[in-house]
Amino acid sequence: MVTISPFRALRPAAAKAKEVASRPYDVLNSKEARAEAAGHPDSFLHITKSEIDLPEDADIHSQPVYDKAKENLQDFISRGTLFREEKPCYYIYQLIMNGRSQTGLVCGSSVDDYEKDLIKKHEFTRPEKEQDRINHIKTTGAQTGNVFLAYRNVAELDKLIEDWKAANHPAYLFTAEDKISHTIWVVDDANTIRAISELFLKLVPATYIADGHHRAASAAKVRKALGGEAKPGADLFLTTLFPSNQLYIMDYNRVVKDLNGLSKEAFLEKLQSAFTIEKVDAALSPASLHEFGMYLDGSWYKLTSKPGTFTEDPIGVLDVTILSNNALDPILGIKDQRTDKRVDFVGGIRGLGELEKRVDSGEMAVAFSLHPVTIQQLFDIADSGNVMPPKSTWFEPKLRDGLLTHLID
Repeated sequence: MVTISPFRALRPAAAKAKEVASRPYDVLNSKEARAEAAGHPDSFLHITKSEIDLPEDADIHSQPVYDKAKENLQDFISRGTLFREEKPCYYIYQLIMNGRSQTGLVCGSSVDDYEKDLIKKHEFTRPEKEQDRINHIKTTGAQTGNVFLAYRNVAELDKLIEDWKAANHPAYLFTAEDKISHTIWVVDDANTIRAISELFLKLVPATYIADGHHRAASAAKVRKALGGEAKPGADLFLTTLFPSNQLYIMDYNRVVKDLNGLSKEAFLEKLQSAFTIEKVDAALSPASLHEFGMYLDGSWYKLTSKPGTFTEDPIGVLDVTILSNNALDPILGIKDQRTDKRVDFVGGIRGLGELEKRVDSGEMAVAFSLHPVTIQQLFDIADSGNVMPPKSTWFEPKLRDGLLTHLID
């Protein structure tokens, strides 16, 4: 069973919450962050993307960037933009996007649980991305990025959290510029805190990383690197836990630069060995698993996997695997999607129009739309000890950085 803990969040004054809250550091580049934070001195991007306050040619992975993040964090505290909670609390975080609501519990998850695989993974991490977060955490003494965890929902927990929401006023309530609503309640009652902790310890055997593998791995490695100098705060890492019945996974689509020397006709002919192909009149978002949309030379096609072209094991049954094994690898010559520069990934939040745009511009030759991975598929893969192919899941809506930060010292 998993252990979670309340923590003393570093968080904004209520009047500053909307101004502080920023998109996650890893969904925008330095140029975008610089533009987004322009004229907004309280934007948390000054801490998570601190290169925006240095010359444009600064190496974003250099120590001066991390030092600037620390300097900016201390400035936010000294100006009263951020303050430290007086006692450990849990926090309830509700997001509403397009009328759809999901509510998670913000807490400290155990690094020990992560190392014991009670917090399950489904994705490999990249060393350079880990090192970036390690350097940021060690220099600032803060975990500024939230790890998004899922768990199989428990009715008792659902009721307890909903009851708290109904009986208490939120600390923050605002709608961001992307029309997503963010509401946070502070759970500061000792009995409620104890009840939440005990329910997780009794009824939740495992949690699953939905988004934030690099942030979780970095937190564990920072504690290990600190050794005997680690303070108790380093035993935890910042997480938001969502019950599985509230999560929304979007499609994560593919675009490919060229047809590997094939003509359009030859490419379509080769696809027929594994897929039935039907030309359609409009952009296609697959209605079911093992069905794909394909945009090629100004036209959309529906591809349906033929029987016997995939296996039923947790990895083989995934549509990203089916597409890779039957099209990207054998026909287009893309052996490793992690490293091959001919393939790119487009999150479903950008819509099918983005796929058309990138092909019509000549930047890409063909695009594939996929049906979203299900939360059960994610659980099955993590439980089996396997990992998904790269860029398999896109979760929306995203948590905002800066509303709740965990200090490790």
